[in-house]
Amino acid sequence: MKRKLRMGMIGGGKDAFIGAVHRIAANMDGLIELVCGALSSSPEKALESGKTLFLSESRIYPDYEEMIRQESLLPADERMDFVSIVTPNHVHFAPAMMALEHGFHVVIDKPITFTLEEAKLLKKKTEETGLCLLLTHTYAGYPMVKQAREIVKAGELGNIRKILVEYPQGWLSRLSEKDGNNPQAAWRTDPSRSGKSGCMGDIGTHAAHLAEYISGLKITKLCADLNIVVQGRALDDDGNVLLKFDNGANGVLVASQIAAGEENALKIRIYGEKGGLEWAQQEPNTIILKWLDAPVQILRTGGHNLSSYAAFNTRTPAGHPEGYLEAFGNLYKNFAMVVSSKIEGKEAQAEAYDYPSVNEGIRGMAFIDNVVKSSASNEKWTNFEV
Repeated sequence: MKRKLRMGMIGGGKDAFIGAVHRIAANMDGLIELVCGALSSSPEKALESGKTLFLSESRIYPDYEEMIRQESLLPADERMDFVSIVTPNHVHFAPAMMALEHGFHVVIDKPITFTLEEAKLLKKKTEETGLCLLLTHTYAGYPMVKQAREIVKAGELGNIRKILVEYPQGWLSRLSEKDGNNPQAAWRTDPSRSGKSGCMGDIGTHAAHLAEYISGLKITKLCADLNIVVQGRALDDDGNVLLKFDNGANGVLVASQIAAGEENALKIRIYGEKGGLEWAQQEPNTIILKWLDAPVQILRTGGHNLSSYAAFNTRTPAGHPEGYLEAFGNLYKNFAMVVSSKIEGKEAQAEAYDYPSVNEGIRGMAFIDNVVKSSASNEKWTNFEV
């Protein structure tokens, strides 16, 4: 394309952490520009936030309904091409559906919707319209996560036997949602805004997606134990899940937000007949390969003989750290390349299509439903139903 894609944003206004992350990621490759926004549920804050970002006042909207309606009335060479939705979970579905109905592509934070039924409706609408939807499972954007996936796909580890994935955090070790100083904690622990699960819905879905994404396998059964550790909390802040996969492999998923002292210690280990691999989000440029009959091997971002998917999502020479923002940027870059190609009536290169979409969103919502169901049941195993 001979122009940047035009992005609108819903939510993510002044002082919103994730909104700033999305804007940095979208801007990283020079393929996207922010042209409009409904940046807060408060019209006053929305206007203030838009001015801070130097948006034209005529395109700073008091709510998402007006933004989508008004943008759809603009000439094709002015209106936004897609909308990025960075709101709490209960305000995901309605703007996403409205955007699709008005012909706009969609970027949306995970979990994709408030319920599994809503996620299925979004899939149906994307199929009807042919529009693109990016679900920002950030960790799928790391080059070495993509390399790990290609290693497994190539059969280098042999038949996969066991998957261990953990995501411990410590930021909810206290009842911080009650002190009035932590809006993130307030909405993420509120069933009316977050949904039926807290910890598992927030970070357990990341762990489950990573396990399926790298292994190429699907969870078929699970046995879950969800806990509310901090007294007075309304949703789970800790949990353990036994997993069965569609090739017969088994696994364990641990997610906790009361692991005092931990930051974002997401880690995955996958073991096959011939060896295993390990990747950790806090050291994201490294894969450790452990072989049954050979020495341990270390692969690094930017190194030699990596897959085309890893190379396509690598931004700097070896030894220069790439992290969370770059991974986020890779998702936006790939999405932008696909949308631009679609607008031009062309096909993007294969590597660009490698981003989480509505199908992963449905799997994530199903994971939440099945984990909650299993934890409430006296049965050992719950079939993973979608």
